Order: sequence, then C-alpha cells, then structure tokens
Amino acid sequence: MPTAPPTTTEASVEAHVFWLRYQKQFAAGLLVVLLTLAGFAGFRFYENRRDKSAAEALGGAETDQDYQQVIESYAGTPAGGSAYLLLAQKQRDEKKFGEANATLQGFIEKYSEHDLVPTARLAMAANLESLGKDDEALAIYQQAAAKYANTYNGPLAMISQVPILKAKNRIADARRVCEEMLTKYRMPGQQAVEGARDARMDTVWAGEAMQQLRSLKPTEQPKPALPAANAAPPPMIAAPSVAPAAPPPPAGAPTPKKPR
Repeated sequence: MPTAPPTTTEASVEAHVFWLRYQKQFAAGLLVVLLTLAGFAGFRFYENRRDKSAAEALGGAETDQDYQQVIESYAGTPAGGSAYLLLAQKQRDEKKFGEANATLQGFIEKYSEHDLVPTARLAMAANLESLGKDDEALAIYQQAAAKYANTYNGPLAMISQVPILKAKNRIADARRVCEEMLTKYRMPGQQAVEGARDARMDTVWAGEAMQQLRSLKPTEQPKPALPAANAAPPPMIAAPSVAPAAPPPPAGAPTPKKPR
C-alpha cells in the first residue's frame, strides 16, 4: 500500500532543519561571492581610473622623457603601448633610426598581441633601410609578407621588397614578387577562360604591382660573340685570288703566232 505524501508542515520543518544545519556553509559561500564581486568592481574602477590617467599623461607628452615616463608608469595600458609607437616615430623623425628600432622592439615584446605589432615590424624594416642595412630589411619584409598575408601589412611588405631587389639588380626576383601580387591581391570575380575577358578587379595593391612591373628592365638576352679582329673573313666575302703571271719565254725561242 503506497505511503501518503508528507504534509506541508513536515516539509517546512525539514527545510528549517536543513537551513540550521548548513547555514554557516551558505553564509561563507555567499561572503566569498560578495567579496569576489566587490574585488572585481574595485579592480575595474582602478583600471579605468589608471587608463584615464595614462591617457591624460600621454596627451601632454612632448619630449622623449615624457613618453618614457608614460611607458614606465603605465605599463600594460593602451596609452602605454601608444607611447612606445609615438616615441619611435619621434626618434625616426630625428633620424635616430637605431633608437627607434630599440623602442619598437620593446613595444613588440611588451605588447605581443597588439594589433599594431605587424606595423611596428614594417617600421623597423624601414628604419633598417635608412641605416643602409638592406639585407636585414628585406628579411623582415619577407617574413611579414608570409606571416601577415591576409592583412593590410602583407601586400605592403611585398611591394616594399621591390625597390630593394631593383637596387641589388635582382630583376628576376623583383618581377616574381610583382607577379605574385597580381595573382594574390585581386578582388574575387569571374576567372578568365579561353576566349573570355578576366572579370576580376584589380585592387590598389595589384595596380601598384603592375606599375612596378612596367618599370622593371626587360630581361637582357645574351649578346652574340663578335668575330676576332684578325680572323680570316668568310670565303664568300674574301677578295678574289689572282692567278700568278706566266714566266717569260727563254731567249731564242720562237714567238708564238697570234691566231688569225
């Protein structure tokens, strides 16, 4: 025979007993939650206030020391990262290319996930070019073109290789880079088929690659070897040979008669 369900009074008593038994645990857990929320709110308040102070300090920075102060006092803030980049640009404007690269390297190390890290790498390559270190600059451009191919910095890194390659007279390599850009950086569209026009649209990068491609010298063909100055002329253009003169007849010999 099934037992009757507990009455409402019994359920209320059991809940009351349960609460009395575990009220300390519930209170402790609730206190932890409240402290966590309070700590998070306090941290956010502090972080927002710190970010605001960093932004104000960056806005008033003018000298190298001012930017360096923001970098050291507000490390990890957005303004701290911007201070690195602004200081590097100021150093570049003053032609302190080595110092600018040291500043950019510090930015990359401290803010490795920052959206402007690829731009910082290309700026380092440009500074190396200004220092005459074309091989090092070319290596950075090549790495950036492969690593950031799907961003704005990818085609910029590729097209930046062309002047260096041209200066090194590596015309075939420069041509290869331009042709690769024409293949990779065109807007999607109808592919060209035999007898039909290619409906794809050139992007600004493809247009720049085409302009650079037109400026490249055509591949030089090997020149035919010139004949040596003292070489004998070909038989067809040699001077005709002259038959040697007949010797005079001996003395006392009859003179041959002329034919009538």
